Amino acid sequence: MAACLALLTILLHLSFLSKFALGQYPSSSFLTGNITTIQSPVDKDIVLHFKSPPVGTCTTVFPSQKQYTGYVSLPPHKLAPIQQNYYVNTFFWFIEARTNASTAPLTIFINGGPGSSSMVGLFQEAGPCEVVEIAQNKFGTQARDWGWDRSSNIIFIDQPNQVGFSFDKLTNGSLNLMASTIANPPSIAPASQPAYTFLNGTFSSYDANSSANTTEIAAHTIWHMLQGFLGAFPQYNPSITSNKTQSGPVGINLFTESYGGKYGPRFAAHFESQNTLRQTGKLPKNKTLEIRLASLGIMQGCIDDLVQAKFYPIFANNNTYNIKALSLVDQQNAASSFLGATGCQQQIQSCRNAVSSMDPDNEGDAISVNQICKDAQTVCYESVLGPYIQSGRSLYDITQMVPSPFPSSTYLEYLNSAEVQSAIGVAINYTESNSVIGNSFVQTGDYERGDQISQMSYLLSLGVRVALIYGDRDYICNWLGGEAVAFSIAAQSPAYAPFYAAGYADIVVNSTYVGGVVRQYGNLSFSRIFAAGHLIPAYQPETAFTVFTRIITGTDMSLGEPIDLSTYLSNGTANATYTAKAPASAEPTCWIRNIDNTCTNDQKNMILRGDGYIINGILYDKSSDWHAPASSISVGAGYPGTRPPAMTATALPPSDTDSASDTRPDVPTGVYVATSTPSMSQKGTSAKGVALSLGWLVSCSIVVMMAPEAF
Repeated sequence: MAACLALLTILLHLSFLSKFALGQYPSSSFLTGNITTIQSPVDKDIVLHFKSPPVGTCTTVFPSQKQYTGYVSLPPHKLAPIQQNYYVNTFFWFIEARTNASTAPLTIFINGGPGSSSMVGLFQEAGPCEVVEIAQNKFGTQARDWGWDRSSNIIFIDQPNQVGFSFDKLTNGSLNLMASTIANPPSIAPASQPAYTFLNGTFSSYDANSSANTTEIAAHTIWHMLQGFLGAFPQYNPSITSNKTQSGPVGINLFTESYGGKYGPRFAAHFESQNTLRQTGKLPKNKTLEIRLASLGIMQGCIDDLVQAKFYPIFANNNTYNIKALSLVDQQNAASSFLGATGCQQQIQSCRNAVSSMDPDNEGDAISVNQICKDAQTVCYESVLGPYIQSGRSLYDITQMVPSPFPSSTYLEYLNSAEVQSAIGVAINYTESNSVIGNSFVQTGDYERGDQISQMSYLLSLGVRVALIYGDRDYICNWLGGEAVAFSIAAQSPAYAPFYAAGYADIVVNSTYVGGVVRQYGNLSFSRIFAAGHLIPAYQPETAFTVFTRIITGTDMSLGEPIDLSTYLSNGTANATYTAKAPASAEPTCWIRNIDNTCTNDQKNMILRGDGYIINGILYDKSSDWHAPASSISVGAGYPGTRPPAMTATALPPSDTDSASDTRPDVPTGVYVATSTPSMSQKGTSAKGVALSLGWLVSCSIVVMMAPEAF
């Protein structure tokens, strides 16, 4: 009944909104054209609406890779006893693995923020495709060589509610691109700015009370979402039993990024808690699925300020790129602010004491606790993290000045075209981040509530692989703090005392390149990735894919060789001391759908004056500054309903017998396994190895991933 009510409510919303249908209002195809609507076989309260997007919408290496886009919908009060009097419609985009999809692992990729869309992960980082310009006013997608579909089935999830394409209720409003705000009801553009910077359309309600406001609540929501998806798509459930007619435990490798340093450990702990309730009979086994975690991978994680915050001023003044973003005096002042009697460290401890005594379930409903924890975050930001801002350098790449043009924001135009929205059956317009949701996490002080380190120690005790991966150019969640977290996890895990004795071994990525270094003992690893900022796969796609695949397969992180994880200890130097010269700072590119983050003040003033030319969503001084893409781009790119001309000529159809074992250089499948390691002096110049097919991944588990701070 609840599921039918949810469906009826959505239909009524669509009926109302269709009266205002304009270019910025997605088609009502959300519940009509080629949309399949079913109740989850696992839980009848959960409803799925999904479709298979036309070929070319997200171009893959093989044309036969299946894709599904849509929503998993939860009715109000599904999260009880947590207060939830709103609908949850969580958007997902699923893509099959390039080879052996029936036996491949499942990757669930979730970006962070909090409040940031996982379409960032799909189109800017690890997805199977990237958006490219084909011509003026024409975009397409081309396949990525190092997309994570190379070794796994993969699903990208927009969460929590109202993030990206996810929504509570369909609401007409106005998106002000100059201010990066959404307001409802729709209105006309202010006289002070051009009409193209003020767009009317359909969005979520932007009501802070209609979404999670703590990591704990988000964990409950994601668990239900996975119950719905995995129940509806049992063919992608990597069950531990060979009898595919029965649902067995779901092994998940949970990958997270940035604020995912909070999400990942908490989500994993919640999965285990639910598993225990099933085993003790407090949850019905015939109406739930066990979600068994195999690995937790955290990329660029902001995990625990009690451990990491002290490294902000250190990294700003003393990093491996010899950049002095803070003077020594400013560094020392920030360090004192961390340690002071009323400083960051003490404020965090006060927050955690309050949580423990007054809000142990972390539901964010104790006003006094929220205020204490919010104050702690404010103090830490203003006195320890914040002084770096004055340097004018990017929070996400210390080598670059702001605004930085990397990675490209072209995908924002693509996802907001009527053609693409119809192709994927979405109900609202796309926004990369929801500041209202992000602020709701700030209001509860979620950032400083903590306990993630003890949760990861607990996961190690269960035999779960825990991997921390950090790019060495990121400031906001820098690798020095990440390394300290790894040692803190080991300190709380008596069996992992040998981690301190492990050395940093080279991460051999291919026959000529070392992509970083890794310290590993058993199931615990810490990797420093060279020349990578906050979004590691965007900077170093091959290295990120290689590390990811070695984690989910449980091999040696350095070479990719099979190992005994109960005894394995990496061998190398005691410290990760490799230094490099900083690259030149790139010239900014002003994307109209990302003005606040990508445009200089001069460019913002150009927009307000009505100067310049907008071509494919980018501001140019002169129309002649835009250059048509090379013809090779159009050959390799598809768009909704049209596959790229080059696809069938270069790609073999995947099957369990042929393409799974194809490791030709021109067919991007398989993962590299090294047979030798270059010396430090040969870094990036020589190594021997072989590329292995991933057809043997039958016994590997699933993956879930997340994302960045403000991404």
